[in-house]
This record gives sequence, structure tokens and C-alpha cells, in this order.
Amino acid sequence: MNACPTSSVVLPSAALLDTRERALRDLRISVTDRCNFRCSYCMPKEVFGKDYAYLPRSALLHFEEITRLARLFATHGVGKIRLTGGEPLLRKGLEQLIAQLAALRTPAGAALEVTLTTNGSLLQRKAAMLKEAGLSRLTVSLDSLDDATFRRMNDVDFPVAQVLDGIAAARSAGFERIKVNMVVKRSTNLDDVLPMAEHFRGTGVTLRFIEYMDVGATNGWCMDEVVPSAEVIARLQQRFALTPLEPTAPGETAQRWGYANAHGAHDPALGEVGVISSVTRAFCGSCNRARLSTEGQLYLCLFAHQGWDLRRLLRDGSSDAEISAAIARVWGQRQDRYSELRSQGLGDAAAAPATTSVQRRRIEMSYIGG
Repeated sequence: MNACPTSSVVLPSAALLDTRERALRDLRISVTDRCNFRCSYCMPKEVFGKDYAYLPRSALLHFEEITRLARLFATHGVGKIRLTGGEPLLRKGLEQLIAQLAALRTPAGAALEVTLTTNGSLLQRKAAMLKEAGLSRLTVSLDSLDDATFRRMNDVDFPVAQVLDGIAAARSAGFERIKVNMVVKRSTNLDDVLPMAEHFRGTGVTLRFIEYMDVGATNGWCMDEVVPSAEVIARLQQRFALTPLEPTAPGETAQRWGYANAHGAHDPALGEVGVISSVTRAFCGSCNRARLSTEGQLYLCLFAHQGWDLRRLLRDGSSDAEISAAIARVWGQRQDRYSELRSQGLGDAAAAPATTSVQRRRIEMSYIGG
């Protein structure tokens, strides 16, 4: 891990731009490295078994430290915070952190959008508390409606009905913009694409299909298991009339498709679906996200090899100005474009410095969130 540069103190005066003129808008914060599922594409049981050594509590950023960093990121242009894990709802007292983040404001006085991604296992119990604390929006990871398939994919025999009950509880609590993310693996849950679409169509819940990603070094990724988004859309169009929709915000990773009425126009009552083409359609050019790990390492790419240590600055007594300057310098030197290089057939070899002769180990998704 790299120490953050702090040789000069520069207070933010405008949105940060990296070497490719990408602005910093979105911060994803992992609040725990623990999860109660063992999905093969993220935390396979063979690696994350009962003897796996998680981070000690003292290594985790405190809520006050997370809030302080979020406040500083907001001065640099961040308007959206996404809480991830592991499974974030395993972090005790998480609603306290949400309340602290919801109270933050951008330099223009706007509230931050505070969102959370969860596997839904604890959502039925906690949805009302999350809403009351000020959480803006929820995303639930759900890879199948077939109970046997879902139990096999989460690998802890957790029933799909409890996740669906959690989604229902979130809607009852007042969440209006719920998204469901489905990672599609060819040999595992491809046949569940249409049933998932049929289930959520017209419910107000937005379903998104995600290509199986080559994140980390433990998920046994194989290109043969990737179902291209174009294939998913073609499968959906065999059953539903779809019309393409415009992105809702700059840097949006999903391609949106609306369910169409008899005239071919989008029918908002039927809702929409989205596809995230993380393998077949690189979106590095518009990426505006940074990631903060559970122990305060700043990562600039989901496929990163290294992070920058913000926790050390927090705990060594650095001022806001010094930490702000470190964030600015790290983002300002950013040139990540792993997915573009991969699509060109270059991958890690092209991303590595000239002095590096071996492929470097990428950070695990369970450590910095998806």
C-alpha cells in the first residue's frame, strides 16, 4: 500500500480531474470485510472458510473517520456515497453512520446521495431503520429466483424468500428507487434471466444484469462463463418490447432499456431494466468513482493493484487541508483504464509499469466493494 503524498497543502477550488479529465463524483465505501454469503464470484468458501482471518476491529475506520473523509471528498465534487462490504448490514450500528453521512452537504449546499448495496439477508429487519437514518436508495444483489439455484450460489443455504421479504420490507419502509443486481454466469443462472425480468417488471424495482467480472484472484473467473450484455438483451427481447433509454447521470455504468407500450414508447409504469457490460464494453473513459476500503485504503479502480493509505493520515493527526491535498494529488495522477486494456487484449501486462515483469495480484472485490 502506498502512503498518500502530502508535500504541499492545496485546498479544493474546483472539481478534481485526473490525467484523462475524469471528474471525481462517486465514492464507494466498504464498511466491513465480512459477509454471511459465500458467493463463488466474490467470496468463495474454499478461500474464505471458517478459519479465514478477517481484519481486527481496530483496523477498521471508525464512523467518525469515514464521515470526515466523506466530507472532504464532497469538497472535491463527490455527490454520491455508496456503502458496501462485504455485507454492510453486518456492521454494527450502521444506521448511525448513515445519519452522519446524510447530514453532510456539498459546497453548493446540496445533500449527498447516500446509497447502500446489500445481499438482502438482513434487510427485512433493518429496512425501516435505514430509511429513518436518511438512506437515499438501496441496491439488492439477487442472482436467481429459483430457490435451489440461489442457495447453491450463496453457498450457505440461504433461502431466496427471505431476500424477497427484505425487498418488500424496504418498499414498505418508503424506499422508492430500489435496484436489484443479478450477476449472470452462463452455466449457473442464465435460464433465470427471463423469470427475474417477469417478476420485477411493473413493480417499481429496477433490475440490472451484470456481466461476470474478473475481479481479484480467488473467484476462478473464466471468459466462457461471461454472458455478454447483448445476449441478455436479445433474450429479453424475445419476450418483451424494449426501447433504449438515455443515461440518468454522467458516468452511469448501466445501459438502460425501458419496457415499451404498444406504440413502442417507454411505459414508465412497466419500468426498466439495465445491463452493466463490465467485460465486453469498457466504460473506463467516463469512470468517476473512487473506492475506500474497510481499513482506509483509497483505490482508484475496481481492478486495482494498490491503494493509498488515508487511515494513517487520519490517525497521525493530519489536518483537513493536508488530507484534502492528498486526495487531490492521488486523483490528479490517476490513469486507470484496466477494462479498456483488457478489451484490447493487453490486460495486466499493459497496466503494469515497465519494470514489472510478473502479473500483479489484484485486490479482492470483497475488500473494496463492487
